[in-house]
Amino acid sequence: MTLSSMECEHASPAGNPWPFRPDLPSLGETMIIPKNNAKSHPKHNSKSYTKYNAICLAAIVSLTSTACLASSLQENGERTIGEQWVTETMINARANMFNPNLNFLTFQQLDKMFATRRVAASSTPWPLETDLIEIDDSFSFEGNEVPLEEYLENTKTNALLVIKDGKIVYEQYRNGFSDDSQHAVFSASKSILATLVGIAVEEGNIESLDDPVTKYLPELAGTGYNDVRVIDVLRMRSGVAWEEVYEFGGDTQLTEVHDNALVANNYRWCDYAIASSEPEYAPGERFNYATLDTSVLGCVLASVLDTTVAEYMSEKIWQPAGMEADGFWIMDGGDEFYGAGFNATLRDLGRFGLMMLHMGEANGNQVVPAHWVTEATVSDPGYEHISEGADLGYQYQWWTLPDSDAYTAMGIYNQYIYIDPDNQTVVVKLSHTPDAVGWDDDNFAFFDKLSELVSE
Repeated sequence: MTLSSMECEHASPAGNPWPFRPDLPSLGETMIIPKNNAKSHPKHNSKSYTKYNAICLAAIVSLTSTACLASSLQENGERTIGEQWVTETMINARANMFNPNLNFLTFQQLDKMFATRRVAASSTPWPLETDLIEIDDSFSFEGNEVPLEEYLENTKTNALLVIKDGKIVYEQYRNGFSDDSQHAVFSASKSILATLVGIAVEEGNIESLDDPVTKYLPELAGTGYNDVRVIDVLRMRSGVAWEEVYEFGGDTQLTEVHDNALVANNYRWCDYAIASSEPEYAPGERFNYATLDTSVLGCVLASVLDTTVAEYMSEKIWQPAGMEADGFWIMDGGDEFYGAGFNATLRDLGRFGLMMLHMGEANGNQVVPAHWVTEATVSDPGYEHISEGADLGYQYQWWTLPDSDAYTAMGIYNQYIYIDPDNQTVVVKLSHTPDAVGWDDDNFAFFDKLSELVSE
């Protein structure tokens, strides 16, 4: 049986198969983006998983082999989107990156599966002191009190870092992840992208958050983003029709774009916004979490730069903040995947959180304007809750907690950069959960208790 004829079943919550998608247009063909008319998708919480075809597993594991990983890395760190990235092997690998039996590994190896753009490290790293402590308390998981190690295993943790008063007080690497490995943070990338937008606003490259996005992307005129402002996409209030439904391998609006932009490299996320976005609500009227909004935000940023977003990030954040290792963005059909594509080491993610905790200051430099940190992470009046009765708010691509000064960057499969100004604490948790969403309440309680414990 060959890969092209094999159906590799991925046990998503819906139990959907993830086969090679011959229905996707190939590079060079005329791009036709079908309209997605589905208005509702059932949510599935089943935790029963289909057993995988052994050949499929072998194919995914083979991603670590030299032959499968061959690529041409240019001097600027960009792995260009060439033929080596659109073979059936690589397309099938990307289609199966969320396999719950292997995602502990794939989330550490996305640069072996995607074309990437490097975010170059600093030549003068920001030193982090250590003052390690033992954590002997128990933590609540699904209603039961369990010790720390059991909590980390139950929540499928690849790494945990706790910083208190600028010092590392706890650090653990698990499941083959190490201090020099880069891990996917998925939608925590949105908070990082928004921080770059804040710098671009301060520099005058983006003149005003009240500007319409069409001022920077005129090709969006007449689309769902026609009357949308930059601040609307920052707040996930564009009003564009979008359903963020994580049923990878299924038939949802998000999956359509994911399959074409990230799996098959047929087009960019912003190309979908240009070709298929439609208005549903008035801009600014209501919160609707949409990776498409962040993609448009990233394209707005890219349009005002004379370099790539990755190089801009290296120049404006990664190097002046003293990051000790390269980060990288995975590529969609032509751009950095702005909505969920950043990868970095555990400590550098901790440094990023510490920079935010220190009001934009890092390694002796004012990297991010202090006023932007406040504007981006403190809910404006009326924006404390994403909807009536919700436990979370959303400011400029950062999640806020209405009853606390804490805020967090958060990605699917439980990736967090949690910042607690009251306790001067940063917690970074990188994970490989079986489901894209879940355990947020347990994790927030975990972060809150950790912050209290290390502050005693």
